[in-house]
Amino acid sequence: MVLKIFFPQCCNKADSGLLVGRWIPGQNSAVVLAVIHYPFIPGQVKQYIHQMRGQSGVDLTVLGSWSMPKEGQEGMESFLRDLSTIFPQGQWLQLSREMGKIGFGCHVLTRDQNGKLLQQEKELKEGGGGEKGEGKKGGKGGEGKKGGGEKGGTKKGGGEKKGEEKKVEGEKGGGEKDKVIFIHYEQRKVMLSQLHPVENGDPDPQTESQLPQVFGTVCQSEPLFFLDKYDDSPVKLTHWQSEGREGSIIVELMKQVSTPVCLLTTWILTLWTSLCSSRILNVHPMRFISSKLSTCVQLSYRTEHLQTVCSPTRATAHNHFMRKANISVSFFVDVCLGLLLVSWMYRENRIGKLANTLVPAADHVAKELEELLQWLMGAPAGLKMNRALDQVLGRFFLYHIHLWISYIHLMSPFVEMILWYVGLSACLGLTFALSLLSDITALLTFHIYCFYVYGARLYCMTVYGLSSLWRLFRGKKWNVLRQRVDSCSYDLDQLFIGTLLFTILLFLLPTTALYYLVFTLLRLVVVMFQGVVHLSVDFINSFPLFAIGLRLFRSYRLAEGVKFRVLCEEPGTPLHLMMDINPLKVSSVVQTYRTPTYSCYPKDSWLALCKKLFLGELIYPWRHKTTKID
Repeated sequence: MVLKIFFPQCCNKADSGLLVGRWIPGQNSAVVLAVIHYPFIPGQVKQYIHQMRGQSGVDLTVLGSWSMPKEGQEGMESFLRDLSTIFPQGQWLQLSREMGKIGFGCHVLTRDQNGKLLQQEKELKEGGGGEKGEGKKGGKGGEGKKGGGEKGGTKKGGGEKKGEEKKVEGEKGGGEKDKVIFIHYEQRKVMLSQLHPVENGDPDPQTESQLPQVFGTVCQSEPLFFLDKYDDSPVKLTHWQSEGREGSIIVELMKQVSTPVCLLTTWILTLWTSLCSSRILNVHPMRFISSKLSTCVQLSYRTEHLQTVCSPTRATAHNHFMRKANISVSFFVDVCLGLLLVSWMYRENRIGKLANTLVPAADHVAKELEELLQWLMGAPAGLKMNRALDQVLGRFFLYHIHLWISYIHLMSPFVEMILWYVGLSACLGLTFALSLLSDITALLTFHIYCFYVYGARLYCMTVYGLSSLWRLFRGKKWNVLRQRVDSCSYDLDQLFIGTLLFTILLFLLPTTALYYLVFTLLRLVVVMFQGVVHLSVDFINSFPLFAIGLRLFRSYRLAEGVKFRVLCEEPGTPLHLMMDINPLKVSSVVQTYRTPTYSCYPKDSWLALCKKLFLGELIYPWRHKTTKID
């Protein structure tokens, strides 16, 4: 049977003392967390461990002794062995290291069922060198290569008695023998890392159940690492912070400042949400318009994000903490980009130049639309159109263009002032400026939207009329109550009128289809531009910048698994492995920590979109067709 001892690297050169850690339940493994130095009083050690056990919630205990002999401490090893009677355990680990050697010696003392020390000393050695290699566990699902042909076993004498010391010595070959494997780990990295579940591969179930317990034990034992050598305490420990607690003055100042800032922001957000939930703003027209404007939608999401960040409840879970951190960094980057945009726009009178080019650009678009309509009213691409319907539709759309040009020239004196005040909204973030750009684009291209709606409605009525009259030819009709096609008998007059209407609609279909096709293509150009703007806003809102920063600069914080490499194979010592952390893949980081927003989930598939375009249905989420109209 293999005994695994997870040993922190920071304790490799610690002075002699006691090993503090935890036995992993259900596994023949122990996690060493710290070394308590000699001299110490056993009663104070017990009291300190009981206190740490209550603060951390981890079943901390004294695992055994650690011996690092120095000059004048020849009897220290026997003294530390005698401490097993003061700290009774099922197994007592006695680790020792000689100066100038990397490997440790290990002796295991066990107790019988009555709690008496059997003085069963298992001297675990590795006789001969193994084969160096590297293996991966956790996210990779591999295994490390160990020395071959070596298995520990228990050599028992003829008569086994209580109180008799029994030695177990590892040899090459031989029968089945006990082994000890030391797994060294960096305590700081393991404590700060978050182990993610494995998505691919076929890992060892035993290892998968053991690694989270090891990481959880080190992470939950954080109160144990607060004591350093500068504290006036009767107990002295060696751990990753024993030389001094890690901290930052800037972080501490930010913690002090964040409390009043969060309280003030929460109060402002409370006033804002109460204003938005007032009865005046919740009437149907106002609620409908605000739900369709990108600026209002972005404002509601930023309000929700700020409420999450400024929440007085502390983020205890890892996912909650990462969500808060990602939103905070995203909001900070958004505001910085917005301020850069404001500083660029208000230099060299760029607002005035933009206003001076906006009205001529609208006139140019209107002129191009007039030329397009004149082309459609003739013989476009040599097609024979229905002249009467062609002239009616062309003049109808030309009249709308003239109305739109008049509206633009009426608003031209105020365009610069509107742009000047709209540009200030970028101080709230680049996403607000992009949302306003999307709304302004929708307003400036409102005539194209109207043309698209008129053409789509006319084409849709024609298509559904033809489909209904086609069912009349076949003696069928649409049953509205049962939502299906049933058989029906028609008289001669109904068939005659249906034939006339079918012929008229069929010959008018090319004209309506051409107008619908042209204005649908124009509308799709506008929708694609707005889609790029919305994707940019969604990217800034949802991209996990904080998680990506951790992955790039502190990759051990987001762990996918671990890998092992051989650290030492000295004769007469157990196998020593080094546990390194496998960082999470960048794609997995984005997928795991991306903040969900309104644009993350597509509403229609490509097949449904093509079907809507073919049938003439509007491609907007608030115009879904629920029932079939005959």
